[in-house]
Amino acid sequence: MADLWIFGYGSLMWRPGFSHIDVQPGYLAGLHRTFCVYSWVHRGTQASPGLVLGLDRGGACRGLVFQIEDGKQAETIAYLREREQVTNVYLEQNRQVRLDDGRSVSAITYVVDRSHAQYAGRLDLDAQLALVSKARGQSGVNRDYVLRTDEHLEELGIKDSNLSSLAAQLRQGDPENGT
Repeated sequence: MADLWIFGYGSLMWRPGFSHIDVQPGYLAGLHRTFCVYSWVHRGTQASPGLVLGLDRGGACRGLVFQIEDGKQAETIAYLREREQVTNVYLEQNRQVRLDDGRSVSAITYVVDRSHAQYAGRLDLDAQLALVSKARGQSGVNRDYVLRTDEHLEELGIKDSNLSSLAAQLRQGDPENGT
């Protein structure tokens, strides 16, 4: 079987949940990381949705690309589908990703489905903050997801001004909630 690579741009970067033999920084052209997905399971509920990252059209995204060990491909894909496709808000696509070492690899990438009911589109910072600050789902508090992703991007030297702005607002706290 050919090499299997997975592109991570959000929580897959800091909590992949699958074994891998290599991880490389990578650059994906044509899609950008943005808070455009209402989370009804992992970081919120349908009654009180959270907000998580998706890859949406336009721009580019830096992330991590994981190489999967030969013989572990089917197991890894099954795990990812169970994790990422709970409500089918993402489209599983193979996209070319340029690694920092100059190689180009085809990687499984989860791209938001703009026709799905969970597609939030472009929300302003206040709307993002309102959703994230109060949501909680099966995988925990939405606020923690944002902060951990921001911290990980900072550790990797990846700049994402929208994510950093939201994280900064969350760190300042919300006086209405006493944080």
